[in-house]
Amino acid sequence: MSRNPSLAHAPAAPGVRLAFAAIVLAMLPAVLDQTILATALPTVAADLGRLGDLSWVVAAYVVASTASTPLWGKLGDRHSRKTLLQVQLVGFVAASALCGFAQDITQLVILRALQGVSAGGLMTLAMAAVGDLVAPRERGRYQGYIAATFAGAAALGPLAGGLLVDHASWRWIFYVNVPVGIAALLALRAKLPATPVERPAVPLDRLGAALLAGATGAFMLVCVWGGERYAWSSAPIVALIGSTLALGGLLVLRERRAADPIVPLRMLATPVVALASAGLFLGTGALFAVTVFVPLFLQRAVGLSPTGAGLLLVPMMVGTTISTTLSGRSIARTGRYKHFPIVGLGVMATALGLLAAFAGERSATATALCLLVFGLGFGLVSQMLVVAVQNSVERAQLGIATATTTFFRALGGSVGAAGLGAVFATRLGHVDIAAAVQTVFIVAAPLALLAAIVLLWLPGTELEGR
Repeated sequence: MSRNPSLAHAPAAPGVRLAFAAIVLAMLPAVLDQTILATALPTVAADLGRLGDLSWVVAAYVVASTASTPLWGKLGDRHSRKTLLQVQLVGFVAASALCGFAQDITQLVILRALQGVSAGGLMTLAMAAVGDLVAPRERGRYQGYIAATFAGAAALGPLAGGLLVDHASWRWIFYVNVPVGIAALLALRAKLPATPVERPAVPLDRLGAALLAGATGAFMLVCVWGGERYAWSSAPIVALIGSTLALGGLLVLRERRAADPIVPLRMLATPVVALASAGLFLGTGALFAVTVFVPLFLQRAVGLSPTGAGLLLVPMMVGTTISTTLSGRSIARTGRYKHFPIVGLGVMATALGLLAAFAGERSATATALCLLVFGLGFGLVSQMLVVAVQNSVERAQLGIATATTTFFRALGGSVGAAGLGAVFATRLGHVDIAAAVQTVFIVAAPLALLAAIVLLWLPGTELEGR
């Protein structure tokens, strides 16, 4: 049963759609940031520093965003999510504007880290706010709209970045967040209702938050730098691995004793949260085989331009939009969701197998059709698991539960990118790019299939209310 009875049978308020639109608009700059910047990185390097320094620009944002995610989830449970969401939106917009003014690579890296902290808050608080806004059965439909937004950003971000670099300046990649952020801030203030919060009597687990941020940051740097900036056996990577293990161990000890832990271990041990987190971790790792290596394959093996490669990702966006819309409507009608992520991961595994089979043909048309199938599968996975987790916890834990899904999704992406990148680099020493990417697809397909098998044990509780 739903554990949020106050929302279980509540009819949709007239302003729900406007409030939801404000939430999506607030998320949009953070969603677009990574994909829109990718196209501009070589130009940024030529203007501010060396190409080898660019890993810091990417790593600062990714590490800061992931490490801060659980903290924002916890703060959202203790304070007003609406207020925190507005504060983080202001922080993100301000950091974006300053990134556009950066005069050297060091300034840009520091500002990107600040931007990443706010981005972690935007994503977590916004997705939890959807749980506050709508009844359990409706969450699937609305979270599906968010998934479609993500897919659109992944497909159109590189194209938009290329257009801004070609016709304006790389600095406009950051400046463009300012008007979007201001519009989102005005919409949030006017349309998003403030949800009452019962603040705990015990203080925030600051030590736990610091240990979690340190362990996560060290682990993320291992994934980002290992095998690329530094060899896996190098002293920096070994030190980071040791720091991850040590800080992680201290975190577990701390959370067992904390009155209000930043990471509730009991919640992580519940079947829904544990299985959904594992499914997100594995499924997102498989996703990165497409988002990272398909554009590379299309440009280097098929011979498309960056703009052409970006446009060929549109079928994935279309597939994701179709499946999220239909599955969301089905959940709103029946209250059942368990079969969607299982089927979706199976379809993703099939699409990766097809991409591997057709890689030798170097066909843009075949790749586009495979991406359509992949999008149909992906649209059934990520946001459906968010719905499952939100439905499994008390309202007082909605923020940290949502942050947990975001956290494991980010970790899965980092580990997937690092692992599949290592596979690609190893194979590239013996074969051409098409064959190396083909191997990546072959390795990624079992990850999606394993995620589907894990989710067979996901409890299939029926959601209440409309």
